[in-house]
Amino acid sequence: MSVASRLAELGIVLPGVAAPVAAYVPALRAGRQVWTSGQLPFVEGRLAVTGKVGDGEGLVSPEVAADLARTAVLNALAAVASEIGSLDQVTRIVKVTGFVASDPSFTGQPAVINGASLVLGEIFGAAGVHVRSAVGVTVLPLDSPVEVELIVEVAEA
Repeated sequence: MSVASRLAELGIVLPGVAAPVAAYVPALRAGRQVWTSGQLPFVEGRLAVTGKVGDGEGLVSPEVAADLARTAVLNALAAVASEIGSLDQVTRIVKVTGFVASDPSFTGQPAVINGASLVLGEIFGAAGVHVRSAVGVTVLPLDSPVEVELIVEVAEA
């Protein structure tokens, strides 16, 4: 089954590639790997939610943050597709690095980044199994709650 068919089956529409907010490119191919820049959970060019992740009033809930991580990784896949033409060329998701802007008492970063990891498994099956880092940070660009980077392996050019 093609990746496009799998996305349609899951009801997922990849967004357009998010415009960089500084001096970098969204994705870069190096041999058989494509590396993405950190992707924020932009929807139609803006962040729907900002702030720190944690439990309590005024904080972004871990559940909302996990959904934002899912959005950010879909933005990363859009960047990969723009670099290689078709996600059918992806042979393996190699690594996900997720950053979570965390309230000082919050330690649930892995559960937040599961939002990205789980959707990659749904889309790519066994090829979506990857290594990962989930890192708590003080602040992210534009006060985003999450940021996700992706490294994928692709078929020979």
